[in-house]
Amino acid sequence: MSQAQVEHEWMLPIRALVGKEYGRIYAWDAVNAPMIRHWCEMMGVTNPAYTDPTSAQAIERGGLIAPATMLQVWCMEGLKINNYPPGSTKENPYEALSMMEAHGLPSVVAVNSELTFERDVHLDERLYYSTRLDNIGPEKTTGLGTGYFVTLVMSFFSQKPQGDEKIGELLFRVFKFKPANPVKAVTAETPAIPKYKRPAPGMSDDTRFFWEGARAGKLLIQRCKACQILRHPPGPICSECHSFEWDTVTASGLGTVYSFVVAHYPEVPPFEHPNPIGLIELDEGTRLVAQLIGVTREEVKIGQRVKVEFNTFDDDLVLPQFRPLKG
Repeated sequence: MSQAQVEHEWMLPIRALVGKEYGRIYAWDAVNAPMIRHWCEMMGVTNPAYTDPTSAQAIERGGLIAPATMLQVWCMEGLKINNYPPGSTKENPYEALSMMEAHGLPSVVAVNSELTFERDVHLDERLYYSTRLDNIGPEKTTGLGTGYFVTLVMSFFSQKPQGDEKIGELLFRVFKFKPANPVKAVTAETPAIPKYKRPAPGMSDDTRFFWEGARAGKLLIQRCKACQILRHPPGPICSECHSFEWDTVTASGLGTVYSFVVAHYPEVPPFEHPNPIGLIELDEGTRLVAQLIGVTREEVKIGQRVKVEFNTFDDDLVLPQFRPLKG
């Protein structure tokens, strides 16, 4: 901190927290093959050291290992916030950020995240991490606003009878700040917030048929003329036989929820939140991504039967959305 900068008095107890170690957060489960397999499938990772115990790569490492970048995954709480296993600390490792918030620094943006690894992680290891408030930088003014760069370091360990062993570390840095241009409250003198329109989908020669079909109330799926394979998203060439010839079939609009996510934040108008988005497996066999309507997050289920609806927004945009079937 330069001589020209004078520390705010309220920052003194916050800076006193630097170096504080917060308690352990345990993993719900031991390192296991099913979670590794699911992660590899989602990320498109095919290294046999992660999934095939008979592979040369796995044998060389003494058995299956977890992908290094899964390190943070093992100790995550799951869908419910702060739902950690028994024995985990109740301390708030973001204590300093909460104290800054109370002094007029409401906003936060992630700056960088750095993972480092000590060794491979093997099946059946039980992990935990602890958090250290590593650093709070001097007050800075950026294009976002004025505030402080705060660095936290999470150290990951494997529980061992002979003594716990460090396996890696996650450095996480954020900027906690007061916005340079805070949103002003709407008053009689200020104009009302404009009505936001839904963003129109990108349209090309490859996808135009799909959106024109939606306008006509049809769910059109691209089909290869040569091998009859359906494909979505649409493209100029068949990935199976490489033919450029294609036509379309009109799907029934019936399908099941193959997977889904629920968008909570950021809340982007004009979408409602929470916003459930489904990966729908059509009865014809192909899949597409669409918004789920008429259902809450708690009601969405994998395998749930759904049917397409074509809804118009802003008097012009027609989108296929899927509503669960009753019964």
